[in-house]
Amino acid sequence: MQVILAQPRGFCAGVIRAIKIVERALEIYGTAVYVLHEIVHNHHVVEALKNQGALFIETLDEAPVGAVIIFSAHGVSTTVLKEAEKRNLEVIDATCPLVTKVHLQAQRYSQHGFEVIIIGHPGHPEVEGTRGCVEGPVYVLSRKEEVKKLKVRNPNRLAYVTQTTLSLDDTREVIDALRKRWHNIQGPELSDICYATQSRQNAVRQLAKDIDLLLVVGARNSSNSNRLREVGEQNGLPAHLIEDTDDLNPAWFSEKTRVGITAGTSAPEAMVQKVLEKLRAYGVGRVNEMEGEPEKMHFRLPDSLFPQSSPR
Repeated sequence: MQVILAQPRGFCAGVIRAIKIVERALEIYGTAVYVLHEIVHNHHVVEALKNQGALFIETLDEAPVGAVIIFSAHGVSTTVLKEAEKRNLEVIDATCPLVTKVHLQAQRYSQHGFEVIIIGHPGHPEVEGTRGCVEGPVYVLSRKEEVKKLKVRNPNRLAYVTQTTLSLDDTREVIDALRKRWHNIQGPELSDICYATQSRQNAVRQLAKDIDLLLVVGARNSSNSNRLREVGEQNGLPAHLIEDTDDLNPAWFSEKTRVGITAGTSAPEAMVQKVLEKLRAYGVGRVNEMEGEPEKMHFRLPDSLFPQSSPR
């Protein structure tokens, strides 16, 4: 049995930044640091930060007045920002800069009188954060079939933005359907889908030519991890999303199986290595890595975390 590791895979710059923000805040403030929701969608990451002292909460009223609060990488709505201000919370924003870009884009469209369509999954924290940043009419859809059913107030003043962790192919279909129905609609091509989501999906497409089975290491509630599994299936592969080694099923493998492994943007490389270790017990004889340039994207931490020195 052979294994080929996708390149790139795993943590993206936004996830690395978010984790470092929590770790740096703990260094500065100690254990009295609260994090609103999962900092990223991976319970292994969350548990590791809990062990360092981070306190994860689901609502702002769980944090004492004046406490330090970190917003997750997925971003929050304007309502949450105002509520934090009312409670005199010391906010450290770990929102991914690429998500912030979408928020600002949606706000600009709304301020110029456009109704905003968000291409994304309803209920996802990122989508709800973007929706909550727009004061005017806003709609959410995720499939091209929904475009025909959508009722808007002014078809001549429409714009769209996208969730950053979507499938490139599915999003392209939705955008094409929107432009076919409303020729004057404004919005980006696929540029709102983050570089890491795109590169990992492209790597799976390339990998699919040389493997019989795809394993995606990532959380079940991770949008980009689920999209990687779907890309594998769309390329004719049996594909499985696994959170850890407990999810592996020996029945998936045979002596001649060529296994491809990738990981979502919030999945630690340590978990990939644990999966490899377990697969060796199943009979893996060779492990190769795809050719590819390592990602060099880097996002600075907030200046407020380095008050006495230059930003990092």
